[in-house]
Amino acid sequence: MLKIWVYLEATPLLGLTITLAAYLLGLFLFQKGRRSPLLNPVLIAVILLILLLRSTGTDYRTYFQGAQFVHFLLGPATVALAIPLYRQLPALKRSAAAIAAALLAGSLTAVASAMLVARFFGGSTQIVRSMAPKSVTSPIAMGISEQIGGLPSLTMAFVLITGILGAALGLSLLDLLKIRDQRARGLALGVASHGIGTARALQESETAGAFSGLAMGFNGVVTSVIVPLIASLPFF
Repeated sequence: MLKIWVYLEATPLLGLTITLAAYLLGLFLFQKGRRSPLLNPVLIAVILLILLLRSTGTDYRTYFQGAQFVHFLLGPATVALAIPLYRQLPALKRSAAAIAAALLAGSLTAVASAMLVARFFGGSTQIVRSMAPKSVTSPIAMGISEQIGGLPSLTMAFVLITGILGAALGLSLLDLLKIRDQRARGLALGVASHGIGTARALQESETAGAFSGLAMGFNGVVTSVIVPLIASLPFF
């Protein structure tokens, strides 16, 4: 088996194959588990890939030679969110003022709470700044982190954890709070857990997915403006 793995490891498409296989297995378990939030397919795929790479001694660079094709498709997938958003355009126009206020409040809360919690538990300035953009999609978050003196690699870890937790527990928390409106649920997931949360919102309904996509994009813009301003304060 080791010789077979060494042979396969030299194939560039190996990373793509095992990534898709891990996600499909995660999706299968998610559906068999009656869509339990604890069986989030992204979380399962991440755990499986980590275990596989660690057990075989495969470095990330080798894995990413094939997995980069999935990474490339993130761009078109994000742009495709414009389709459900366009279909919900009349609803967006009717509630434009309320949506803008909610998104601004959500963005500010996401940034401020992350930085205050990290500072409260004794995190260094670099850790605080690395955690600040955790609720936006990874390319934006890493760019912000680098700009304000954080660690982009650490920020990426925070972004991944935030997205998985939001997708796994977000809808259950909204159910607990008795928030049933699909627009509000989508906005909450998009602001709190970026692309992974948006994917979860799309599983619930097109309306939730459209509003989540809007929230994800808006949050990225607002966070890129407010994080450098907050990071310039003496406390941070």
